[in-house]
Amino acid sequence: MNNSVGNTARLIWAGLRALLVLTVVCGVLYPLAVTGVAQGLFHDKANGSEITADGRVVGSELIGQRYNLPMKKGEKTPAPDLRWFQPRPSNGLGVNSANTRYELLLSGATNRSGDNEELVKWVTDAKAAVVKDNSVSGYTVHPADVPAEAVTSSGSGLDPQISPEYAQLQIHRVAAQNKLGLKQVERLVEGHTDGRILGFVGEPTVNVLQLNIALKELTAKR
Repeated sequence: MNNSVGNTARLIWAGLRALLVLTVVCGVLYPLAVTGVAQGLFHDKANGSEITADGRVVGSELIGQRYNLPMKKGEKTPAPDLRWFQPRPSNGLGVNSANTRYELLLSGATNRSGDNEELVKWVTDAKAAVVKDNSVSGYTVHPADVPAEAVTSSGSGLDPQISPEYAQLQIHRVAAQNKLGLKQVERLVEGHTDGRILGFVGEPTVNVLQLNIALKELTAKR
């Protein structure tokens, strides 16, 4: 009987010691080590890839934002502020706020099949809006010119990037709205176009937030 109690006590004590050691190693030392390495080697990425402007954080490289006008009475969705480059649609999101950033309640895709009537309507309406908004005096956008990502949301609904083609499609409208030279805006887009990773992985992209920050700085110099 005494041996049985003693063996049980030793097993419990051994288990408690293992629990204590594993808690310290896995719950304290390992997280501290990983955090230290991340902060030391990947400081920006470890802190959310924040983007600053005018001395304050205005967003993240990894999360898209909307550039809308304040919602008017009777509107169900805010109208885009055409002074700015516009991102991809975000139909997968739950709730959007007006103005320059998302109010993140959830993220996700639309979860609609390719022949879903609601999705078809979204795409058709989005294409018509892109054509209308970006057709200015002396420059007409045709439906065939509209790239796919201009009318479809990404898998997360939070994609911060657009293709160079969609950015270039918006150049005439942005230049006209901000009373800038076309070449100035073209150079702005070219300067904010990121190439393929390692020269062959993925596709060239333009981060919309970074581009609009540069646009704001350019308009301030007029």
